[in-house]
Amino acid sequence: MRICPQRGVVHCRNPLLQPRRTSDQVSASDRAGSQQATPGEFSLLDRAVYHRFVAIPYLEDVFKISGVPSYTFVRPSEFNRLKVALRTPGRGVVVEGPSGIGKSTAATKVLEELGLDGSVVKLSARVPADIEYIEMLPELGDFGTVIVDDFHRLTDSTKARIADLLKVTADMEHTRRKLVVIGINDAGRALIKSAPDLSNRIDIIRFEVEPASKIEELVSAGETALNVQLDARDLIIEKARGSFYLAQLLCWDACVQAEVTEKAQNRQSISTSYAAIQRRVVERQKERFGPAVRSFARGTKFRPSGRAPYLHILKWLSESESWSISIQDEMRKHPNEKASVGVVLEQGYLAKLTEKSDIAEILHFDPDSKVLAVENPLLIFYLRNISWPQFVRDVGFTKIDYKENYDFALSFAGEDRAYAENLRNRLEDNGHSVFYDFAEQHRFLGQDIETYMGPIYASDSRCVVAVLGEMYGKKRWTLFESSQFENRIEPGEVVPIWSTKVPPTSFDTTRQRGGLEFDPEGDLIQQAAAHAEILSRMIAERT
Repeated sequence: MRICPQRGVVHCRNPLLQPRRTSDQVSASDRAGSQQATPGEFSLLDRAVYHRFVAIPYLEDVFKISGVPSYTFVRPSEFNRLKVALRTPGRGVVVEGPSGIGKSTAATKVLEELGLDGSVVKLSARVPADIEYIEMLPELGDFGTVIVDDFHRLTDSTKARIADLLKVTADMEHTRRKLVVIGINDAGRALIKSAPDLSNRIDIIRFEVEPASKIEELVSAGETALNVQLDARDLIIEKARGSFYLAQLLCWDACVQAEVTEKAQNRQSISTSYAAIQRRVVERQKERFGPAVRSFARGTKFRPSGRAPYLHILKWLSESESWSISIQDEMRKHPNEKASVGVVLEQGYLAKLTEKSDIAEILHFDPDSKVLAVENPLLIFYLRNISWPQFVRDVGFTKIDYKENYDFALSFAGEDRAYAENLRNRLEDNGHSVFYDFAEQHRFLGQDIETYMGPIYASDSRCVVAVLGEMYGKKRWTLFESSQFENRIEPGEVVPIWSTKVPPTSFDTTRQRGGLEFDPEGDLIQQAAAHAEILSRMIAERT
């Protein structure tokens, strides 16, 4: 791609920037010609056109599982607002909402009504060749109307350039330049973050889950077009959960299983049960999503006895009414998993995991808003309908429900913090939930510290690790902590780690129990790593 400076012309080999004509885009003359002939006079292509637009609708044209529907298009709730925004000169438009909710379809239909669909350039951040063009938009002058889909996948620098372009275009009330941005949740927030003064210069239109009445309208339109009656229609409407795409797919599958592939001559009942539809759809998606979902559930460092924070995140996503979740909100709702999920969130492990190519295809995580969203509506259907006990077994976890909030609670004097912090980091890297005072400090500000910390050492951790340095028996807080876990020493729930600076004495009863040693003057990182591996194996065998 290049720009000719003399003429301001863009030379581009990207076919997406050329006028497009899909199988659904047949001109009026094509249709008129078809209506004036008889089927016997048609070529093979003519017969397909005749069958599709004049005589008998095909199933794939009625219940569309790809492309823009015609027979079953239903105006979403925000359609009119989107229409007004798109015809306002110069003003940028941001369309955001869950994947598969109908954002792109609605934009396409509005542009058709406005007579602009033939001149619109549609680009996607999923297509490498399109990204090159998106990055050059600020330099292209009067580029007409451009739709940038999957905006959330662009880099922060490109988002900032688009934000500046939207601001300039709006201020000029440009009549020959219109930019439409489509993305999943919080696409508008991402733009405003790049340019805070943009908020009053763009229209942010949020597509939510549609009401059941809209889904019912879609199903009824399809039944009329195919001359059928779906016995499972009520369950399809309910289980689609406000998604036009899922409703299309479920209806399509019901008809396929009933061997109905085109309009019936006489009214026909589609007796396919919803259970049969669900099984077929889930089974097909298992091959598609199974490996990536399993990889996400196992996380960066899988241990069968681990806390399974990523598995819990997937479960929260499956239970959400929308197709995205705020990790921070979910942590507040699920206090038992708060600590382990907090580790993968705060340490950046979740963000890193969602950058893996196979996982990035199905999930998107925004590290700023801490929102996890699905990239494909079929994924949420898959997660909602799999057998979770079986999935847990398939992933390989031996236990995921714990009565204790922490795997380990660290007790140490401040003089040994360097070793304790390294041990905490290594244990968390191994997938464990660790109570470490500095990590929890913001939670007990203004509270009675003894009331907050006492139960953690007494019973709310599977194991207490006592780092017994030179000052351990002389500090107020270590004396308090040891008083709380004293009764846990005999059952073997306290692991002592002695400093080599503290010589053993005949009065030290902890020496009678198995423990570890650390050298405060040695390589603390290496020692902590070795000790973390031993502790991880210990707790795995006790699960």
